[in-house]
Amino acid sequence: MNTTAEFQAEILNAIAHPNRIRILEKIRFGVNCNCEIAPELELEQSNLSRHLKILVKSGILRAWKEGLRTNYEITNERIYDLLDLVSDIAKTDLEKKLHTFGVS
Repeated sequence: MNTTAEFQAEILNAIAHPNRIRILEKIRFGVNCNCEIAPELELEQSNLSRHLKILVKSGILRAWKEGLRTNYEITNERIYDLLDLVSDIAKTDLEKKLHTFGVS
């Protein structure tokens, strides 16, 4: 039996990679084809496919084919609230660490 915590961990695990965060940011403003994502993020197609598969399997992205194109879109825009919150936390923590070490 899956608990809420297990579902939460699945979502967090799915986004817990820098390339997957970059993919989600690329898709933030609309549908993208894997053929558009790979060159912009400078990822090999096989590497991109592996990350996209994880995001689709977790339910964060939806994929569909149009001819030779495979398109991806976010399934729930609230994932960006989570990413924005984590980004704010990371920036604050980095600023504290830099201040601690006297770096400005």
